Amino acid sequence: MPRKLKAESPPLYLGLAAVYFIVGKLGLKLAFLNASASAVWPCTGIALAALLIYGYRIWPAIFAGAFLVNLTTAGTILSSLSMATGNTLEAVIGCYLVTRFAGGGNAFHRSQNIFKFVPLAGMVGTAVCASIGTATLVLAHLAEPIRYLSIWLTWWLGDGIGAVVVAPLLLLWADNPSRDWTRQQIIELSFLFFGLISTSWFVFGYGFHNVVKDCPFEYLCFPFLVWAAFRFGRKKAATAIFVLAIIATWGTVHGYGPFVRISQNTSLLLLQSFIAIVAVTTMVLAAESAAHKHAEERIRQLADSDPLTGLANYRRLVEALDSEIKRFRRSQSLFALVLLDLDHLKKINDTYGHLVGSRALCRLANILRVHSREIDLAARYGGDEFVLLLPETNTRSAHFVAQRISERLRNESEHPPLSVSTGVALYPFDGQNLDELLLADDRAMYAEKTSSKSKLHLPL
Repeated sequence: MPRKLKAESPPLYLGLAAVYFIVGKLGLKLAFLNASASAVWPCTGIALAALLIYGYRIWPAIFAGAFLVNLTTAGTILSSLSMATGNTLEAVIGCYLVTRFAGGGNAFHRSQNIFKFVPLAGMVGTAVCASIGTATLVLAHLAEPIRYLSIWLTWWLGDGIGAVVVAPLLLLWADNPSRDWTRQQIIELSFLFFGLISTSWFVFGYGFHNVVKDCPFEYLCFPFLVWAAFRFGRKKAATAIFVLAIIATWGTVHGYGPFVRISQNTSLLLLQSFIAIVAVTTMVLAAESAAHKHAEERIRQLADSDPLTGLANYRRLVEALDSEIKRFRRSQSLFALVLLDLDHLKKINDTYGHLVGSRALCRLANILRVHSREIDLAARYGGDEFVLLLPETNTRSAHFVAQRISERLRNESEHPPLSVSTGVALYPFDGQNLDELLLADDRAMYAEKTSSKSKLHLPL
């Protein structure tokens, strides 16, 4: 979910009001039916995203931006205040419903929430705004009563598409704006957007209008949106939808593309219906793809990691050990195996309970994780036993690592105090496979336990 940021700074309020005003004036340039009702209204998505990110305290900025847009377009101060109230209520109602029923800022992470977001933010809140705004226009004699229904439909659909297209774009990029892309991903993204822009221009540009005007070529854009959804996830899918919407709107306004009719407003309404279907379908595919990838990653993690500690499990340990044995045969690179046994785990479970015992295992696992190199492998061997695989390590270095881990665990301030017994085996001198190495570790550990006089004992 997007992080709740502090919304007290005046620049934030001024910036949001200015953005709302500028985008609103651009949207009203496409108001062909009435000067105050446009079929293209991105401000709804901007306002809704702002409330979901910064909280309800940001509403005055939305109200101020909406008031200035309406005041500088048509009508009086009173009518502008009324329409600005509708614009603000639209965002507030949408934010409340989405937060209450559709996961808030995380609405686009799950397909179930996307299907809730569309009617809650794209239909209910926008209907309130369209009703207030259209009624204001009629009562202020800025629109004829006979045009009430057509103005209301234009207002409602324009606001709804703004919520469905713009809000996910802003929310998803605000959630995690930074991303390290590989060279291969950048190349693939370049091909994707080049293909999307080229195809969109073919469908909605002026060069091929006579070819596409009577055919459903708009669906040629779908493969690129599906590509973005499945390969790059929600953010790139939302960006691809936005790019398509911009090109399609420009072309339709200028009289190009399959949605062009005699009335420009009708043309935009038909286009917006298409964009709505495209946006919802693409975002659902992206959410399902992301959920599927997360489930696969979770399965892979469970297949080779211990569910309690998060360390590698026995299966992954065997695979890593086989790799190190093969590497030794190629380069004669030694490696060590350190066996660690958490002392008195049964006593901890009997005295403090199994939750504390599980926590003790996790404490040791955290220390192993912190004190391991990137090439090392820490694994939970079973029960209270852990194994640390140390590539390119001799016996002396392995003993040093074992001693450092033991001291770090013993010096922890968390209760109860813990101690660990260790044994070190070196390949190939102490064994030729995992069983032989662990047997050597056991012998070394037993020798340490019998000779040590300073082990820490837990109180009963």
